Amino acid sequence: MEINLNEARQVIQLARAKAIQLNVNVNIAVLDTAGNLKAFERMDNAFLGTIDLALKKAKTASLFRMSSEAVGEFLKPEAGAYGMVNTNGGLIGFAGGLPINKEKEIIGYIGVSGGAISEDLVIATAGASLLDQQ
Repeated sequence: MEINLNEARQVIQLARAKAIQLNVNVNIAVLDTAGNLKAFERMDNAFLGTIDLALKKAKTASLFRMSSEAVGEFLKPEAGAYGMVNTNGGLIGFAGGLPINKEKEIIGYIGVSGGAISEDLVIATAGASLLDQQ
């Protein structure tokens, strides 16, 4: 199963609503299961430098089928796979990239960047949770 455009737009709408509630301007990327961009939104005044971070958070999640934060555990200097951070065009090992599930199956990935890391996670979680309930 693959995320469709309507679902990707709904994910972005829900994430954007959470970002507005938190008063944070972010970039929101939604990828399909192949790691290709399905939908993207840059909120007004979101930092340009966080466009790439949002995309790479989603991409990191897609490459390992887990949250970017969980991948970060392997990227720590004390981890045996520390150099892995430099693979795949660069990995992002902090919160804000998540799988999007529907009927207990991954159908896509979301990446959010522009706020504090904790805010990015809350916003990404809000977007990703939309389809998990269906």
